[in-house]
Amino acid sequence: EVQLVESGGGLVQPGGSLRLSCAASGFTFRTYAMSWVRQAPGSEREGISLIITSDDSTYYADSVKGRFTTSRDKTRNTVYLQMNNLKPEDTAVYYCATDPRLRYGSFDPRDYNYWGRGTQVTVSS
Repeated sequence: EVQLVESGGGLVQPGGSLRLSCAASGFTFRTYAMSWVRQAPGSEREGISLIITSDDSTYYADSVKGRFTTSRDKTRNTVYLQMNNLKPEDTAVYYCATDPRLRYGSFDPRDYNYWGRGTQVTVSS
């Protein structure tokens, strides 16, 4: 059974940083693309980052490019999202997601069948 568990969220001031973790189990982690998706209050889910399997290439939505970095530790079956220079508009529940059908991942949240429960990030002074 695929399980994804996010952690690391919290309250941070604008300009601050957080690192989110997503611990994965129940599947061959190194062969799956992994995605981070967020959902702000009253908004639809937004795909913000991808890390693909073949060479761990990473891709980002324009809204986070240059501020967020995703990485993977295959020995720990964990994917990370380092978030720097956080802004109030980054306030959202952050989820990791995966799907074995998506070798190269997707920025469309509707494409994913496996999700964690999410972790809340609040950026406020």
